[in-house]
Amino acid sequence: MSENHRIWIKSPLFVFAPDHPQPVTGLVINNQIIETLLVNNEQPEVSCDSVFDATGLVILPGLINTHHHFYQTLTRAWAPVVNEPLFPWLKTLYPVWARLTPEALHLATQVAMAELLLSGCTTAADHHYLFPQGLDDAIDVQADVVRQLGMRAMLTRGSMSLGEKDGGLPPQQTVQTGETIIRDSERLIARYHERGAGAQIQIALAPCSPFSVTREIMQESAHLAEREDVRLHTHLAETLDEEDFCLQTFGLRTVDYLDSVGWLSNRTWLAHGIHFNAEEIARLGAAGTGICHCPVSNMRLASGICPTLDLIEAGAPIGLGVDGSASNDASNMMYEARQALYLQRLKYGAGDITPELVLRWATEGSARVLGRNDIGRIAAGKQADLAMFSLDDIRFSGSHDPLAALILCGAERADHVMVGGQWRVTDGQINGLDMPDLLARHRLAARQLIAG
Repeated sequence: MSENHRIWIKSPLFVFAPDHPQPVTGLVINNQIIETLLVNNEQPEVSCDSVFDATGLVILPGLINTHHHFYQTLTRAWAPVVNEPLFPWLKTLYPVWARLTPEALHLATQVAMAELLLSGCTTAADHHYLFPQGLDDAIDVQADVVRQLGMRAMLTRGSMSLGEKDGGLPPQQTVQTGETIIRDSERLIARYHERGAGAQIQIALAPCSPFSVTREIMQESAHLAEREDVRLHTHLAETLDEEDFCLQTFGLRTVDYLDSVGWLSNRTWLAHGIHFNAEEIARLGAAGTGICHCPVSNMRLASGICPTLDLIEAGAPIGLGVDGSASNDASNMMYEARQALYLQRLKYGAGDITPELVLRWATEGSARVLGRNDIGRIAAGKQADLAMFSLDDIRFSGSHDPLAALILCGAERADHVMVGGQWRVTDGQINGLDMPDLLARHRLAARQLIAG
C-alpha cells in the first residue's frame, strides 16, 4: 500500500455513528485510519485512490468480542454435556480438553476466528487456560493465526493451578505451577504485547477462575500486570455454585475475594458477572472494573442474567462476548448481540434495551472493557475496522429501519469486513483462506479429540 492510500466508501445505506451530529453518507479511509466522515452525500475534498460502492450496505464499527475460548470449537454440541450446568459440564469436558495438541489448537483457533470475522468481528479476546503436556506454546500458536487472518486479538495467558487433589475442579494433568505460569506470562508480554493505537496483538493475564487457581497466582498475576502495564481477566460470579465455592474455600463472596487478591481495579475485566448484590455492583462500578456479558452461554448453562444496566449506572463498562464454543455453541457476534437484546429485555423491559444499545456494547463498550480507545467507533482518527452487511436477503424483506433490521431480523454474516484499512472479507468470503480444507481438517481433529 502506498504512503497515502485513500479509499472512498461511497453511498452506504446506513452508517452506525450515533455520536455524529448528522447522518453519515460516506467515509474516507487513509491507510489504516478513518480520515473523514462525509454527510449530505458530499464527495471527498481530497482525491482518493479507489472507490468502494457501499450501496445497500449497513456499516458498523468492527465488532469486538471480549471473551472466548477458541479451543472449544472442537467440542461443540457433544451429547454428554448438552444438558449440564457449569460445574458438571466442566468436570466432564476437562479430561477431553486435556488431550489437546498444538495442531488441534491451531485448527480450533482458525475456525473460531474465521467464524468471528465472518460475523463482522474484527477484534477478539481469547481466554486460553489449558496447558497440558506438549502444549506449552499455546499462545504462540494463537498469535500465528491472528497474523494469518489479519484480525486484532487480546490473547490472555490463562492458567489453572488448583487441581482436584487440592480441592479445585481441574484434573491434575491440566494444572501448572505458579512459577511456570508467571515465567511464561513474562515471556509472552515481552514477545507479543503491542502498545498504542493500532495494536494487533496484546497480552493479558488471566487465571481461569476462583475454583481452578490458587490465591497466590491471583496475587502474583496482579503484581505482574501492574509492573508490565497489562490487563487482567478472569471468570467471576457466573454461577451460584461458584459463590458457594468461594464462601467455603476462602470465606469470602466473589467480589470480596477479588478485592482481597488485588484485582478490584480498572485494569480488570470479568467474564459473566451475574451474581452480584447491590453493594458489590457499587464497588465494581467505583473501581471501573469491566464486565463481559455472555448471554448465549449464560442461557445455555442456565447460569442467570447479568445485571447490565445496574452495572453501567454504577460506572462499570459493559462489553459482549460469545464465551467458549462449547457453551454457546457458536462464535458469532451478531447472533450474540441479538440474544443480548432479548435476554436483557426479560430483565429490564423493552424500552431500555434497544438495538442501538446492544450494538454499542458490542463495539465501543467492548473496546472500553479491553482498555482501548482507538477501535469500536466510526469517527475520524479511529482505526478503520468496519463490518458491512447487506439487507438483500429474505430475512430482511419488508424491514424498514436498517439498523434495527440487523438485530431484529437476525443478521449473522457480514458481506465485507475491513481491519485497519485492509479488506479481510469480500463478498462473504475470507480473503486467502481455503475454508473447505480448513473445515475438513478441523472436523477430523474434533473426532480424534473426543475419541482419545
